[in-house]
Amino acid sequence: MTGPSRNGRAMSRRRMLTMGLGAAALLPPLAVAQTAPEPLIARPIPRSGELLPTVGLGTAYVFDRADEATAQSARQVVDALIMGGGRLIDTASSYGDAESVLGAVMASAGSRDKIFIATKLESPDAGELQRSLARLKTAKLDLLQLHNVHNPNQSLARFRDWKTKGTCRYIGITSTFHGDFGAVEAVLRREQPDFVQVDYSLADRTAERRLLPLASDTRTAVLTAIPFGRSRLFQAVRGKPLPEWAADFDAASWAQFFLKFLIGHPAVTAVIPGTSSAAHMADNLGAARGRLPDAAQRRRMVAFIEAL
Repeated sequence: MTGPSRNGRAMSRRRMLTMGLGAAALLPPLAVAQTAPEPLIARPIPRSGELLPTVGLGTAYVFDRADEATAQSARQVVDALIMGGGRLIDTASSYGDAESVLGAVMASAGSRDKIFIATKLESPDAGELQRSLARLKTAKLDLLQLHNVHNPNQSLARFRDWKTKGTCRYIGITSTFHGDFGAVEAVLRREQPDFVQVDYSLADRTAERRLLPLASDTRTAVLTAIPFGRSRLFQAVRGKPLPEWAADFDAASWAQFFLKFLIGHPAVTAVIPGTSSAAHMADNLGAARGRLPDAAQRRRMVAFIEAL
């Protein structure tokens, strides 16, 4: 998976917030979380009914370095997630040192039981799994995903075996490569994993056409990666105020506008925007509060972005 540098991504989001489009982000991170006016909207995982808050945290590009600056920002972001009512953190064995950074944060804070941990393996390899468990400093995972599925005949038998043995509670598949969506569709239909993770945003709605309806049919939970379109959405609205009608579904910042569009789709279980900023984390959690856009409002959001 590719993307812009962390500095480029952070700057575009920071400009949006400091222009008054995300006033909550100007408060101290813990103050934002502590003054949350209401619980987060949660959705049931279809196979179990377990409720999962609809905004989580992605770690690609932002937790990938084992240095003190990364460790400090990771601690602050995870604190903001938990204190704001969030639980879900998504990582991967291929995200540099992200698993190790997250594992150290959880161990030092004693917060493992407060977090729904999802990680990803590049292959059904026991050695890779053991490495992830060691890095995350945990004996069990909440969600174990096969990363970047590209083979339509891919078996999930090994993952099911790990689930049966109690190494993970749920299994899933992922891809952010549209050329592999046909393979994802085939595996989703045949293997019917508990979760599927795909990229989906106002900037790229490819997954809406077949994968989201299929996930609903197979009772598969959906995680949406790259929800800001690799910062393309922030770039598109730079210097522009939120439309007044965004208040109709309680969007108080551009980040909430973009995330509420996704959560407004009934097939989406949770969004997982990545951030190294506790203030951005708190702002993102605001998308899981208040009203969500209905179908007509979501169409208006699409038309608005396409007209820019």
